[in-house]
Amino acid sequence: MSSDGVNTGRRQFLTAATSAVGVAGVVGIAIPFLGSWNPSAKAKAAGAPVKFDVSKVEPGQMVTVEWRGKPVYVMRRTQQQVDDLAEIDDKLKDPDSAVSDQPEYIEGRGRSIKSEILVIVGLCTHLGCAPKFHPEVGATSFADESKDWRGGFFCPCHGSIFDLSGRVYAGVPASTNLVVPPYSYETDTVIVIGVDEGAA
Repeated sequence: MSSDGVNTGRRQFLTAATSAVGVAGVVGIAIPFLGSWNPSAKAKAAGAPVKFDVSKVEPGQMVTVEWRGKPVYVMRRTQQQVDDLAEIDDKLKDPDSAVSDQPEYIEGRGRSIKSEILVIVGLCTHLGCAPKFHPEVGATSFADESKDWRGGFFCPCHGSIFDLSGRVYAGVPASTNLVVPPYSYETDTVIVIGVDEGAA
């Protein structure tokens, strides 16, 4: 104890203890605050890749898979449907997908990694409606004989039509082909939507 009656040891202890409690409080507040900057589990799941077993899809059939809140159409084309794609190039706005949205590894009329499996985002490139799947061949209420309809997708909102590769026909409101999302094959039959082909 000092000559003026003050216990300096006790004062140093109380100062150190108060400082430690203050630091703990700051850390206790900072951790939840910094944690709030991370995306929520729901947000992470919304952007997460989606796996789908294409062996469940019969030839000529299409199923819808949800990825990032969007419908993704997965179709198993028959060999005849694949062959028919070459017959309608002159009816399309962008037959070679020169101005349409698709990964670099997607090439050709089929717009797919494997010719029989089509993977496209099921939202019309005009105003975002969901085109309906119409695999029938021949003239329909929305595609007369001049279109040489070989099956595809019809958007009932404004009448845009697309072939079985999601390529847009000429003379309709949509200006580009349906979007091909990034995807890859995990196995011979399981695709991963949201992960590019060749990505580690």
